[in-house]
Amino acid sequence: MPVSIPLFAACVLASFASAADTVTVFAAASLTNAVSDLAKSFEARTGVKVVTSFAASSTLAKQIENGAPADIFISADLRWMDYLVEKQRIDAASRVDLLGNALVVIAPVGKGFPFRLEKDFPAATAFAGRMAMGDPTNVPAGIYAKEAFTSLGWWGWLEPRIAPTVDVRAALRLVDTGEVDCGVVYATDARASKQVEVIATVPADLHKPARYPFAATVAAGSAARACLAYLIGAAAKPVYEGYGFTVLR
Repeated sequence: MPVSIPLFAACVLASFASAADTVTVFAAASLTNAVSDLAKSFEARTGVKVVTSFAASSTLAKQIENGAPADIFISADLRWMDYLVEKQRIDAASRVDLLGNALVVIAPVGKGFPFRLEKDFPAATAFAGRMAMGDPTNVPAGIYAKEAFTSLGWWGWLEPRIAPTVDVRAALRLVDTGEVDCGVVYATDARASKQVEVIATVPADLHKPARYPFAATVAAGSAARACLAYLIGAAAKPVYEGYGFTVLR
């Protein structure tokens, strides 16, 4: 079980917080709001600076593999965490599969249309333009979406109409600005924008579960491990839930 910051970090960090220690967190783009809030809270509690980098899990994993100075990695799927474990860039003993999420289909606010993820629904004629999603070759949200649409038998006609993006927040922005008719994002992303509306929820049984593993890298020091304890600890739970994530433990 993670140790709370009042008991752990106050003791471990007190001796070196004044030395301007910095913890670098690489986190999936869908965690931008929640992790940013928690990073600020951790800084206020400990005096340790937290630097965050948000992007697609695949992009961050490749950066860590190539030597980027990350202390903590938070992926939006199990695959990219497993990848870094195999590359011996992750302290596997520190790993916690902490969060869950759901996929939704969104449209610009006020421009929604009927859309059901059912095999007999005429989805090909439900909208005329393009659908944004994270690049389905490597971005977790896009991979999950492709699995769902493939399960429905829709991928053949849908693939040419996809607007692939570098991460899920980029897909959200395309819908937010009205550049596409619709998009697939996490439920938590949809809540982050007042310019989109949810027109359908993707049934969870159509794709692998969206899971977020947290772990320290092999380069992580004491400050980083205290930060990880905070990010997976009891104080963080209401923050994640407030943004719509499911806390799995």
